[in-house]
Amino acid sequence: MPHRYFTRELANGQAALTGSDAHHLANVMRGRVGDEVVLCGPDGLEYTGTVTAILPGRVEFAVSEGAPSKAEPNVEVTLFVGYPKQGKLEEIIRHSVELGVSCIVPFFSRYCVAAPKKEDAKNERYNRIAAEAAKQAGRAILPRVDLPLEHFAALCSALKDYDKVLFFYEGGGASLRELLHPGCAGRIALVTGSEGGFSPEEAAALQAAGALTVGLGPRILRCETAPLAALTAAMLLTGNLE
Repeated sequence: MPHRYFTRELANGQAALTGSDAHHLANVMRGRVGDEVVLCGPDGLEYTGTVTAILPGRVEFAVSEGAPSKAEPNVEVTLFVGYPKQGKLEEIIRHSVELGVSCIVPFFSRYCVAAPKKEDAKNERYNRIAAEAAKQAGRAILPRVDLPLEHFAALCSALKDYDKVLFFYEGGGASLRELLHPGCAGRIALVTGSEGGFSPEEAAALQAAGALTVGLGPRILRCETAPLAALTAAMLLTGNLE
């Protein structure tokens, strides 16, 4: 299977890789002129790229006509996840990208165990993890990991841009099967909590912001399990895990 790379330098039948990806192809994979790879551009399409030149720090390609990727879901899902402690967020990022998430937005809430610390540096690592997972899973887009929302009001404000917002609450709520089905929405937000869950005031604020309260069954899930279960259910019910 050809190696997969993401690039923003793709136009008019030409493309290029620079930086670490160019180094990987030229030096690690020992690429040669004439080799073929899969290139994914900002448009979310897949292209076959044929190496035309290998230069210091740069590899150039001629590319085929782009084609839609079978790996991309037909719905854009953003995970808003309560910031967990230790390395749990990395696990959530890696597996949610494999499952088809478009964006991951951590947030801090009243009962978060973790506290903001060196978030700019950590965000760079989180996006590298997302990129590697996207390559491994055969994705055609690079899912984005945003800097965490440090105020709960910012979370509530961010939800206004979605067609459907599902708030997963330990108290339960509406049935997912009643809310999700193929074609029900173009952009969906899923909100799950940290180890400490949500305060009653936070739950009320989310509901006031238009979030629909739902549950994930009779068992209490860990904070790193809940977002993956929610995302899997959303993909299945919207027809993206058939």
